[in-house]
Amino acid sequence: MSAPAPLIVTALFGRQDQAWFDAMRREHYPAERNQLAAHLTLFHHLPPSVAEELKHRLAQETRGLRAPQARITGLISLGRGVAYRIESPELEAIRARLVDAFAGLLTPQDAGRWRPHITVQNKVTPSLAKVVLGALSRDFRPRPVALAGLASWWYRGGPWEAHSRHLFA
Repeated sequence: MSAPAPLIVTALFGRQDQAWFDAMRREHYPAERNQLAAHLTLFHHLPPSVAEELKHRLAQETRGLRAPQARITGLISLGRGVAYRIESPELEAIRARLVDAFAGLLTPQDAGRWRPHITVQNKVTPSLAKVVLGALSRDFRPRPVALAGLASWWYRGGPWEAHSRHLFA
């Protein structure tokens, strides 16, 4: 294993939803920048010192428990990209417990208000983002999305390296 690095925490999707989000990213994300699978980030930067405690807490939040219900409820303009808004009170409750557990260690981004979303386009011109937002909005219908688990990842500057994976029952 390489030197310690910050940790990222994400929700994992069911297979069909992961494939759909990944296809949306392949279609709309600049190919040279699309290094990751589609993801729903809960935390962007936890210190490496919490690696074992994080693994334990994610296991507690998933072991033997049913998956939180979640819905895609709309599209979000990122200015230079587009994302799908996700609503899941149960996932928000999980994140709130983790915020409490790691409160003194959170970056301002992670300590602030959480806006759950899946980015399917980023780092493009505002005019292209507006066109894609309009096109996706025309056919958009809210729908459920399957959450399969929680995962943590080492961030070393490029594609993320798996740290732990925890599936719901």
